[in-house]
Amino acid sequence: MTKHRFSPALLGLLVLGLAAAPAFARGDNLLIHRVQQEKGMHLPARGMSMAQVEKRYGAPRRKLAPRGGDSARHPVINRWDYAQFIVYFEKNRVIHAVLNTPAGNNTHPSAMN
Repeated sequence: MTKHRFSPALLGLLVLGLAAAPAFARGDNLLIHRVQQEKGMHLPARGMSMAQVEKRYGAPRRKLAPRGGDSARHPVINRWDYAQFIVYFEKNRVIHAVLNTPAGNNTHPSAMN
């Protein structure tokens, strides 16, 4: 019968991995909660035009400066900031809408300008 020996470094990594598991689970729960919140809200749908978004949701609090557009591989991206969500447009069509939560830079998107 052979004896299996673990190096102290490998054992340390195993212990750290097990200790970090609750933090990862908490992050997963927050993500799941956020996705459920987004499904409950009627956010602008992918493919809607800027005019359709403005007609349905009103004028945004602010329209951030467009980004990109320097080549075909980098189309113009616009961001509109509403009280509850942020809408991202490629050229003039919605590509994504997210809840305006304290996570990341969503609270102050103009800080990225």
